[in-house]
Amino acid sequence: MTDMVNTAYVNYEMFGAKGDGVTDDIEAIKAAHDYANLHKIDVKTNPKATYYIGPRPITVTVATNVDFNSSKFIIDDSKVKVEERGASLFRIVSEKEPIKLDIPYVKKNQMRLDVQLPCNCYVKIDNSEKKQFIRFGLNQNNGSAQTDCFVVDGTGYILNKVIWDFEKVTNAVAYPIDETILTVKGGIFNIIANQAESKYTYFGRNISVTRSNTVIDGLTHIVTGELDHGAPYSGFITVDRCAYVTVKNCHLSPRKIYETIGSAGKPVSMGSYALTGGSAVNLKLINIKQNNIMDRTHWGLMATNHCKDLYVEDCVMSRFDAHENVANLTIRNTVLGHQCFNAIGHGIMLVENVTAYGNSFLNLRGDYGSTWDGDIIFRNNTWYPNAAAKAPSFIGGSNAGDHDFGFPCYIPHKITIDGLLICDGCANEGYVGASLFNCSPSVMNGSGAPDYNDKSIAYPYFFAEEVTLRNIRTESGKGFAVFSADTKNCYCTQKHKKDKYSFVPNFRCKIEDTEMPEKSLVPETSLSLEDFGENYHLLPSFELKNCRKVTVNTNAPAIIKYTDCTLSGEMTGDNLKIVSLQ
Repeated sequence: MTDMVNTAYVNYEMFGAKGDGVTDDIEAIKAAHDYANLHKIDVKTNPKATYYIGPRPITVTVATNVDFNSSKFIIDDSKVKVEERGASLFRIVSEKEPIKLDIPYVKKNQMRLDVQLPCNCYVKIDNSEKKQFIRFGLNQNNGSAQTDCFVVDGTGYILNKVIWDFEKVTNAVAYPIDETILTVKGGIFNIIANQAESKYTYFGRNISVTRSNTVIDGLTHIVTGELDHGAPYSGFITVDRCAYVTVKNCHLSPRKIYETIGSAGKPVSMGSYALTGGSAVNLKLINIKQNNIMDRTHWGLMATNHCKDLYVEDCVMSRFDAHENVANLTIRNTVLGHQCFNAIGHGIMLVENVTAYGNSFLNLRGDYGSTWDGDIIFRNNTWYPNAAAKAPSFIGGSNAGDHDFGFPCYIPHKITIDGLLICDGCANEGYVGASLFNCSPSVMNGSGAPDYNDKSIAYPYFFAEEVTLRNIRTESGKGFAVFSADTKNCYCTQKHKKDKYSFVPNFRCKIEDTEMPEKSLVPETSLSLEDFGENYHLLPSFELKNCRKVTVNTNAPAIIKYTDCTLSGEMTGDNLKIVSLQ
């Protein structure tokens, strides 16, 4: 070893690796990284070597830069024992020690913690006494501890908004952020799939990142040897409990879909992933690609939980999925395949130049309340609804108001769609056209803006406050509706006990340069104009400009304003207040 003291880097062969694709090289690989970590030097692999890694649960700690070159790795999971499945292969870590914090409580949008820190830190806080994300459906559960994560500077200033009120903080830890960027690049990883039973026994066997300021660049992930059964994977690349991590220029492979019996006692398909993020702040996914994004026999590529300020660009994936909350999300220049776009969360969602395939462009996950507590902005996107769908909705979801998810649930407060091409020219017979919402009472409760004092709905689902639709085109020529055909009582004020109403301002809708469907703009409701008295400011309002085939034929109370529009028949309805600005 003395001959290596002055070397700029080490390789695996220096520590006994064969690189022949047969000999298990894991011990030599571990020894090389241990030496590199101790002497703070890089690791570079032999680009012509093939390193075999067998089933033993040995984890390699990585704390310096790594260049895997074009080296091949055969990771044989076929003989891994289920009880040893969770071990990571490579664990990218910081050598800075975490700091335990004493914080009694934290308020939503709080700007500062009463702490002094040695440097910028990633901070994670939990309240184990409060449960949230109490899952509904076939994979129902009792929820998880309230949690949040953010970056804090040395003076205690919080750089990312706190999204919850924490009446109590049972655990708070600050993880110092390394000033330098650690880069891991290259490598071709061939995973021979496990042969375990098809149960929720998630396999690790991955590259785990818990160090802030890390870049994973140019990695290739291949899956072989999948059988008609197998256990799912938690992600070949996992990013957890850290900040400022970028995964870019990687080609990843999805996993085969297997079924098991879920917690509700019924068959379910198990999620299995190549890339996951958990409680990560400022995670960037750039130029992540996969093949066959429309292959329905394989699960979606990635998933996240509790991430904040997540950025996705130039990706081609079968699915984007934010399970238990994402706070602030940007997706640009991306193609999403058969499992499309699934999310719940907070803050601002910005989606630009995205092509998506699915019955809904955005599916607000019904198992977590179909909630987005914030605003969404969609610009210049393309949507291919499923050809078999008769009435696809741009925003899909499900919330009957009878389940406690551990937090209030919202359809996004403000919705802006500016530029959308709906490629529905190949829809099947019976197709009636696409809509923004599918808000029939059995799907989205139909609760306008319910009052929490209304005990008839245990857990109200709050409707949107404002919708702006601009420059929307359909290949079918059937137009784009705000509400689906069977919508009733969706946007109007909820009916209370004893036929009393609690009046609150209803939503506002602005539509410009959009072809409308040949059905009424305003859905039916049980309310009449008389119910509102002189409170016209509480009426839902529709303001249209340069729209074609506008039809309003309803008894629902509403204010209609239109300019430079082509009408399909006359505007009729005893409860309408119509203002023509032609």
